[in-house]
Amino acid sequence: MKDSGVAWLGEIPEDWAVVFNKHLMKKVKCIREKYTGEDVLSLTMKGVLIRDLDNPSGKMPATFDGYQFVEAGNLLMCLFDIDVTPRCIGLIKNDGVCSPAYSQFKLNDLADAEYYYYYYLNLDNTKELLHLAKNLRHSLTEEQFGSIPTALPPLDVQKKISHKLERKVSEADALITNVQAQIEKLKAYKQSLITEVVTKGLDPNVPMKDSGVEWIGEIPEDWEVVKTGRLFKENNRSPIGNDIPLSLSQADGLVATDDMKESALKTSSYDNWKRVEIGDLVLNRFKAHLGVLFAANLTGIVSFHYGVYEAKRSLVPKFYEYLYHSNQYKAILGNASNGMVVGLQNLSNLGFYSTYSLYPPYAEQEKLVSHLDKKCSEIDELITVKQAKIEKLEQYKRSLIYEYVTGKKEVS
Repeated sequence: MKDSGVAWLGEIPEDWAVVFNKHLMKKVKCIREKYTGEDVLSLTMKGVLIRDLDNPSGKMPATFDGYQFVEAGNLLMCLFDIDVTPRCIGLIKNDGVCSPAYSQFKLNDLADAEYYYYYYLNLDNTKELLHLAKNLRHSLTEEQFGSIPTALPPLDVQKKISHKLERKVSEADALITNVQAQIEKLKAYKQSLITEVVTKGLDPNVPMKDSGVEWIGEIPEDWEVVKTGRLFKENNRSPIGNDIPLSLSQADGLVATDDMKESALKTSSYDNWKRVEIGDLVLNRFKAHLGVLFAANLTGIVSFHYGVYEAKRSLVPKFYEYLYHSNQYKAILGNASNGMVVGLQNLSNLGFYSTYSLYPPYAEQEKLVSHLDKKCSEIDELITVKQAKIEKLEQYKRSLIYEYVTGKKEVS
């Protein structure tokens, strides 16, 4: 081994060289003034993929006129907004067209495209080149990118490394896909369990009656179906002092804003915010149809655009958190929302109050919540274990790519 002289490379095998990118690849751009039906490609976390134009997802331009032609075997890079772009490198496997904002690089005879895909995937995993992009958009010009020093193993070694990584990474990806499928099954089971328990109860032998609600069907004889407005009323309490700012999150529930795993918008003013007390039902009016609605287990203040509801009758708030998290009720709350606000559905008080909710006896609600808390906790623990397994596999992939593309591990 020898010192490469490049911080992110460290030591490399003695027969490897270090050259500038411009000696290995050249940027090419061929703009198609008119789109003529070519495959439309996108740079994603899973590689350069063909977009499904029949069932599009994400942002779609009004036209693909002016897109650039890209050729299989070249590298596709995003050299702008490096700090926030999830994936900045891809290997083009199909001819097609893509956004002209991306940079396409054609490699010369010294370089194997698959090896340099993995090489730059390694750097992208740690955003290693971010410190070189010092302008406002965190972007690199073609000249700057061309002046970056890069490892150059012998061509036969490059090909051995890329073939080895292709096999190893594919094996890890297959395992990740399998574990992710198990997670999705657990989530689906949890959802069906919640729906079954909050609409049918726990006793399969209890006398039943028609609920009068088509999707629910029969319910236990001693349950009621009532307008939600008979169960809850909004309470706009004023803050009383140094209240903790709270936020709602699909991932975390109702938590202190500073403790959120998800990024939260900060504010310099808490004017018009309202106080939440334990037992309140708190919902994000714009995301009620996604299940962003939780029973409060702590006190604090929330943004004025949240709905804060206290019980009008004797009830267990957590039961209604479970009820409104069922897929059927999320659809009901979505249908009760009145129009769209900045792309999100807005559930007004009137819309919320006009829906129908189940009302089991209080003791029954307590029993159902206790059962669901236990069962859902067990399912969540299984999901956590499987998510940890996926993260270990991802770490294994990153480590494997780093060790091979920098020569730390010799390819056999």
